[in-house]
Amino acid sequence: MTGPVLPANLISLPVLPVSAALPELQDVLASGRNAVLVAPPGAGKTTLVPLHLLQAPWREDGRLLVVEPRRVAVRGAAHRMASLLGEETGRTIGYRTRTDSAVSAATRIEVVTEGLLLRRLLTDPLLDNVAAILFDEVHERSLDLDTALAFALDLQRTLRPELRLVAMSATTDGRAFTTLLDGALVESEGRAFPLDIRHAKRDLTALRELPDVMAKNIRGLMAEEEGDLLAFLPGVAEIRRCAAALAGLDALILPLYGELDTREQDLALKPSDRRKVVLATSIAETSLTVPGVRLVVDGGFRREPRLDVGSGLSRLETLRISRATATQRAGRAGREAPGIALRLWTEATGRAMIQHDLPEILSSDLAGHCLDAASWQEIMGTAPDALPLLDAPPTGAKQAAIALLQTLGGLDKAGRVTPLGAAMARLGAQPRLAAMMCAARTPIEKATAAALAALLEERDPLRPRPVPGQRAPVTPADIQSRLALIEGAEHHPTADRASLARIRQSSQRYQRRLGLSQRLPPDPHCAAALLAAGFPDRVAMAAGETGRYRLAGGGSARLSAIDPLAREKLLVAPSLHTRTATEICLAAPLDLDSLPPTLLARTEEQVETALDTATGGVIARRRLRLGTLVLRDRSAPADPEEIQSLLLSRIRADLSGSLDWSEACQQFRARLALARLHLDETLPAADDETLAATLEEWLLPYMDGMTRLSQIQALDLLSLLRQRLDYAQLRRLDQELPTTLGLPGASPSIDYREAVPTISARAQAFYGLKETPRIANGKVKLQFALLSPAGRPQAITADIAAFWQTGWPDMRRDMRGRYPRHDWPENPALASPPPPRRRPDR
Repeated sequence: MTGPVLPANLISLPVLPVSAALPELQDVLASGRNAVLVAPPGAGKTTLVPLHLLQAPWREDGRLLVVEPRRVAVRGAAHRMASLLGEETGRTIGYRTRTDSAVSAATRIEVVTEGLLLRRLLTDPLLDNVAAILFDEVHERSLDLDTALAFALDLQRTLRPELRLVAMSATTDGRAFTTLLDGALVESEGRAFPLDIRHAKRDLTALRELPDVMAKNIRGLMAEEEGDLLAFLPGVAEIRRCAAALAGLDALILPLYGELDTREQDLALKPSDRRKVVLATSIAETSLTVPGVRLVVDGGFRREPRLDVGSGLSRLETLRISRATATQRAGRAGREAPGIALRLWTEATGRAMIQHDLPEILSSDLAGHCLDAASWQEIMGTAPDALPLLDAPPTGAKQAAIALLQTLGGLDKAGRVTPLGAAMARLGAQPRLAAMMCAARTPIEKATAAALAALLEERDPLRPRPVPGQRAPVTPADIQSRLALIEGAEHHPTADRASLARIRQSSQRYQRRLGLSQRLPPDPHCAAALLAAGFPDRVAMAAGETGRYRLAGGGSARLSAIDPLAREKLLVAPSLHTRTATEICLAAPLDLDSLPPTLLARTEEQVETALDTATGGVIARRRLRLGTLVLRDRSAPADPEEIQSLLLSRIRADLSGSLDWSEACQQFRARLALARLHLDETLPAADDETLAATLEEWLLPYMDGMTRLSQIQALDLLSLLRQRLDYAQLRRLDQELPTTLGLPGASPSIDYREAVPTISARAQAFYGLKETPRIANGKVKLQFALLSPAGRPQAITADIAAFWQTGWPDMRRDMRGRYPRHDWPENPALASPPPPRRRPDR
């Protein structure tokens, strides 16, 4: 067995508060268990723990991976450990970030970002040369950390049981990882430097006050106290405004944020002969020691991405920090000596703060996580739902992420990773950007895709500039102009040179990942086609007034009406920002008549038919659809089968209203229903439900060549209904349930639509009738409605013999008075009906 390779100067390591906990930690790891180390800020866990573990026999000659949440923390931790050994980084202590690295064959402690560890697990899942992984600042709960830790746990449980995992946290909520890791909890006391925590007398009335209030308090604290000062602000804009408000202060004013150039970050992290004021974002909360800091001023806010479930987009929100974060920030002042932490909020507001920040897995876009989880399943066989996560991702956000990945082609319908998805995962970029880069075929397209990916990952290099008549500064959205800036072909007065430098560096890195051996310039003309591959749901089509667009993925977005792109018919908008409405920040024009293959592959061309309610005719349109957008809409000849299907669907939905049901048809249907009840239940039914369900049998054969509802309405429906019965059935129906009944004085029609079949006629038509006749082989008794000479109902009876005896005298008395010229006999059963009246000759 090969023993660990140790540098000779390990014995000279300093003694820090965490040193007392190191023997217990060593014992836990020596027993083969995982560990959770909780140590307050300044205890020395980031630098001392990895160095002491170099001596562990179980390490043999394997590397220790130290995982940090931020690039600046990676470099800072590596430089600090290397300095303790009296070495340069790249020897025993190495590091890797997305933008730079310093490692060698001699490296035994490698400090990496969470994102790089994730990529390494997907490309080298066994981690053969790694003995342990130390996850620092796990309480921050980034999405990359949760995912990488889940993969590492799965690897340990399936193939690498000897792999040690250590979770290190500066706050007590790190104890939650003990159960997840099935590990032992090791706790360390922190440094006991006194910390004076002060609060503002009043809260800010608006966030825009923060930079000026911050500058005022910095000036006051610097005048009264000694030492360097660290101030926390939510973003770069606030840092710049605060720096401007501190002009003239006798101190170095140094910014510190993630997108800052490495050399400028190092200025804030190195000791200086002059007093320093470091204006930092949340990047300085953990993992970093800013030397000389005795004073902290905390603005109380941080800027974080939050997933907008309604739009499916992530947007930056300025949020009040948690109490745990406030404690972390205050601890920056007490790491080297007694310090002061001034909080720009009242004590009452502090008591109302949430205890801990929300983990990213519960609030962020999950597309990258879902693609990584599906890729891990393809490699290791572990289903995404079986991964050991501290918090399960929200169902809605997870489903939206899977749907996006399926749209991009990274996952199939079953949620398994596709060959394209595997290629996307290997690129180590956000899934949309990876899909865009995978769509590039030629070297020039690859160079352009690399530049676009770098541009979209970083902050927009163009800063807003005031425009006369506009209340807010305006930045043109044209992404092609940014590509020209990246190449250096143009100069723009508001371009951010540091941002451009980072974009160029990232672009070169992506070019190498895409297999380009030499750097090539991007071609702005193919930008839109490439962007469409990664952002098909953000293809935007003009809708209504200038600058208003509908998105293929649903919803709408707007562009300033004065933007040069605002009159374009079709755009692809990879960068959107959601405030009260969704605004287009970056876009490129698409040619509607020459759509790129990547976009055409996601379109659907359909011939859609519809019934014109005004004319009753069938119209057909050939439509090219992309999501919710109709890219092209042209008239087209309708397919005869489509026409018939549409007409039948309309008739089926409203049988009584769509066809011309004559009185004779209605009577036939009623007779047939009565016959099924009393004569033969096997007769075909003619109710609405049955007729609607059998349209193809009795109506469709007669619709050949018809294209309008009016043509069908002209059909003889009675004839069609009678044809459903054979000759014998029709004969019996007509005999047993006749349409008319011969009376002594007339042959009136029988109304079968009444509940009881009814004959309505003038009273004289019934004279001579001694009993009520029956139909349906004597099973159905008729009902008579006796009318006045004017045709108005006077009596209804189902027993004519009884009526002549009981009801007739009253009716006769009334009718004789009103119609004296008519015959009203005392006993109609014995009377003869009057002869038919003849019209006089003219």
